[in-house]
Amino acid sequence: MAGTVRNTKIVQAVTQSKTVSKQGLFERAFAFAFKGLVYAQIWEDPVVDMEALAIQPDSRIITIASGGCNVLSYLVADPEAIIAVDLNTAHIALNKLKVAAAQHLPDYEHFHRFFAEADHVDNIAAYKSHVRPQLDETSRSYWEGRDLIGRRRIGGFKSGLYRRGLLGGFIGTAHLLAKLYKVDLKKMLEAKTLEEQRAIFEQHLSPVFDKKFVRWLTDQPPALFGLGIPPAQFEALAGDEKMADVLRKRLEKLACDFEIQDNYFAWQAFGRGYGKAMNKSLPPYLQADNYSLIKARAGRVLVEHANFTERLQASADASLDRYILLDAQDWMNDQQLTQLWTEITRTARPGARVLFRTAAEPSLLPGRIPDALLARWDYRAQESLGFTARDRSSIYGGVHLYVLA
Repeated sequence: MAGTVRNTKIVQAVTQSKTVSKQGLFERAFAFAFKGLVYAQIWEDPVVDMEALAIQPDSRIITIASGGCNVLSYLVADPEAIIAVDLNTAHIALNKLKVAAAQHLPDYEHFHRFFAEADHVDNIAAYKSHVRPQLDETSRSYWEGRDLIGRRRIGGFKSGLYRRGLLGGFIGTAHLLAKLYKVDLKKMLEAKTLEEQRAIFEQHLSPVFDKKFVRWLTDQPPALFGLGIPPAQFEALAGDEKMADVLRKRLEKLACDFEIQDNYFAWQAFGRGYGKAMNKSLPPYLQADNYSLIKARAGRVLVEHANFTERLQASADASLDRYILLDAQDWMNDQQLTQLWTEITRTARPGARVLFRTAAEPSLLPGRIPDALLARWDYRAQESLGFTARDRSSIYGGVHLYVLA
């Protein structure tokens, strides 16, 4: 029954249209796809997040869990507590695995191999010896169960975790599609300067988006399910442009605006894994200098299988002060947004900060929630533009910061 209830909540979270409509069918197809692993790696830049959130030693954070990279990375900033919530069973299992591994794997070498490489046979033995005994029964059952094509899920850490999940499948398909046009996306990783990155993008990558098949394919909402983009967000992302042109601009930012050697998002996109030999090409939680902090503080993370708004409804007044919504609001209607911000405002402590991303550039809140509610919050417009520019993941149109007035 519990699984049925959670699956129903996923459907409710992403469906806004009638089942019999084309949009409704797309939404339900996305809800079905979203029940499994979507993100083996989260695609929001935690360095930007921590700058925007200004985390303090007494900060109590609540965030959508997703792939868990940012949840653990926030520990570097030394918050008091982090509540990580998600409706996706796979994401909850992945977060609990990461927390247990941070606490109980014997050293950094094991931790790095498990998550930075995530493709080594010794990871299975490490799981059995050090991590499995620390997991709850539900998480153990998930990792030792099989996916839709019969593979043991824990086997992903032997064969390449970052090639699994909806996002991993999407990136793999993008590599295959590029090869059809005689383009090797891994070539981008050979660039030594921003100038070389720009030249490779303009010569090899950009022309692919002018191909007729690519332009037709990217105009189909299901084609972007692998990015975790539901139909409602697809429309916001496209706006008045062709989706191929929107995606070209976002990929241009990823390929050209940041040094490849320092951008682990680019390594995932162009190399389907992390740059194993380069510390800066890893999320903060996987960097060697941060390992002792992550291990010592992992016990501050509480992972819960819950709806974000409902979790807030169960929280006391003025009990939280950092809220990370990722891009979940792009999926919401006005009523859901109002319920969410009513609970955020009730539970917010003085100086509270809310950070979220949107597919389109502007903040989606004006005109969507009551003016009196929105007036309680100060939108940091100029700072948000800077955060958007510095977000290395590059997929979002806007990164937005609101501070309790």
